Amino acid sequence: MRNLSYCSMTMIRRWHVVVLVILAVVAIACDGAGEAAPEPTKSSKPVTRAYPSSMAALGDSITAGVGSCLAFLACGRNSWSTGSGSAVESHYRRILDKNSKIKNHADNFAEPGAEADALAGQADRAVDAKAQYVTILIGANDACAGRVENMTPVRRFREEVDRGLGRLKKGLPKTRVLMVSIPDLYRLWEVGHKDERAAGVWSEGRICPSMLADPTSTARADAERRRAVRDRIDAYNTQLRKACKAYGKKCRWDGGRAHEVRFTLDLVNEIDYFHPNVEGQNELADVVYPGRIDW
Repeated sequence: MRNLSYCSMTMIRRWHVVVLVILAVVAIACDGAGEAAPEPTKSSKPVTRAYPSSMAALGDSITAGVGSCLAFLACGRNSWSTGSGSAVESHYRRILDKNSKIKNHADNFAEPGAEADALAGQADRAVDAKAQYVTILIGANDACAGRVENMTPVRRFREEVDRGLGRLKKGLPKTRVLMVSIPDLYRLWEVGHKDERAAGVWSEGRICPSMLADPTSTARADAERRRAVRDRIDAYNTQLRKACKAYGKKCRWDGGRAHEVRFTLDLVNEIDYFHPNVEGQNELADVVYPGRIDW
């Protein structure tokens, strides 16, 4: 009986050792599991995309910076979009503060006098430049015809815009596009036609005659002409918004902010009283800047 009891006690002690060893292993495993990184969940915040390392500006004389320097010429350094000069807090300079890789990689393909039918060609150049961010401001010249009858029809305007956007989407599918609304030219006439200097320049008929010719006339025909241009610009802006939406999530509409700018003569140059001066370019850059550009 003593031998049996001794064996039994020995076996019990051995089992105690085994159980303790197993518990220790389990404890270590649990401690390690507690230190592991949690699995990502659907509620986790998405990683913000980096600021672009290159950009391009498409459009007309407004984006080309015409009238923003001392001479009445294109002045790209003051462009609201790609301007590199210190006078304007352009989109390029704002992005440069966040991403130094964009330095010297901002191309301005905007052309004075360009209408919507020039957008596709400009888009091709942006594709060649491999721009990661593209701004578009086009349409003022389509409305600023010699006569109301010569304004670009709305349907054709949309077709040309879609053609340009199609080139971008095919060539640069990951590039982010900012579509900017056309400024309110009727508002410009309202604030400027009573100014003797502005009215004198506009009366020459060289600057947006469909809207600004005979600026002081109160004749019914002139009033109807101005309203027709105003309505056409509104129609263009509607199509720009719809075209951007159809493009997809890589295109952002400015929400009509450029059109809503309450332009005064203090924001345009004193040569043609039409194109934005440095202050006007700064205002435009500020109101349409899309923040982090992370869409």
